[in-house]
Amino acid sequence: MIDITSEDHTLIKSHIILPRVLTAFERDIALINATLKTPGPYVDVIAEAQRKITADIYEIRKCFRQRGIKVYEEVSDNDGVTARYKCRGYESQMHIRWRMMAADANVVMRKYLGLNTDM
Repeated sequence: MIDITSEDHTLIKSHIILPRVLTAFERDIALINATLKTPGPYVDVIAEAQRKITADIYEIRKCFRQRGIKVYEEVSDNDGVTARYKCRGYESQMHIRWRMMAADANVVMRKYLGLNTDM
């Protein structure tokens, strides 16, 4: 049996984080539309980031099929998110605490918005 690689872990982590970033962008668009007098340019930038994330989620799913990865359960609780998955016959789980999720999501959001990620 082949062990899970660091690339597999990165794909699974992205599979967990990217949909949550999409949700955060949706929430932000609603807030911007409700509070700003000229939300258009801001919403356009966020919408473009959403398109890029959606394309990357598609690519991640494609890589999952190629690598034999299947995330079959995600559970959120007060501590974080736990994803249970199978990878080429090997079963495991990945847990990401909310504090780490927030930090990673911040970097991902900055990346997709075209901002500096060195913070």
